Amino acid sequence: MSEQSPCPKRAPSVLIVDDHDLVGTSLALALTAEGFQARRAAAVDRAGVLKEADTLPPGLALLDLDLGRDRQGRRRDGVELVVPLTERGWCCMVLSAADRSRVGAALAAGAIAAVPKRAPWPVLLANVRAALHGRTVMSPETRQELIDSFRVRDAERRDVVEKLSRLTQREREVLAELARGHRAQAVAEQYVVSLATVRTQIRSVLSKLEVGSQLEAVALYRRGQSG
Repeated sequence: MSEQSPCPKRAPSVLIVDDHDLVGTSLALALTAEGFQARRAAAVDRAGVLKEADTLPPGLALLDLDLGRDRQGRRRDGVELVVPLTERGWCCMVLSAADRSRVGAALAAGAIAAVPKRAPWPVLLANVRAALHGRTVMSPETRQELIDSFRVRDAERRDVVEKLSRLTQREREVLAELARGHRAQAVAEQYVVSLATVRTQIRSVLSKLEVGSQLEAVALYRRGQSG
């Protein structure tokens, strides 16, 4: 889904999903003062946000994309809220300092626009008001540029994942040790095998990843870890 759908002209509710007290609370207070039914979500996890959204008449959801981490240390990603909120009738607008490709991911999922958190306060409020009144916030060209940026990066990520999937378990372990800065001799000693065996495994890794050096292999591995 990538086509922009204008926000309904009557947005009875504004739900602000942001793990930063200052931004979320300030926005809620400012919009409430202007007559909008604005509130900051009590929780920022997926289940909590959707549960709260179900108690309100659908309106405009302002989503931060970086929502901290859960108890297991996993990153909470606001992008994952766009589709379920949209399916519930909410109009989503990204309010984030995240990188371009992640903003593009939210737009591709159905968010109507994105406004950077670093924008001056009057500009930020003006964009929110525009969305609430059903006006276009982001030009189609800018929106498509961000979506294209996401799609390019997503294709690259999929390529990295596919290449890494070619490795055996031991080859992945060897590559992980190289990524930690360990040399082939140290890897051989750790796994109690000969240096020749490790060098053979490294050559196999380079071949499967289609790279010409250990540095390139490590860079690819790290990209796969960060994605």
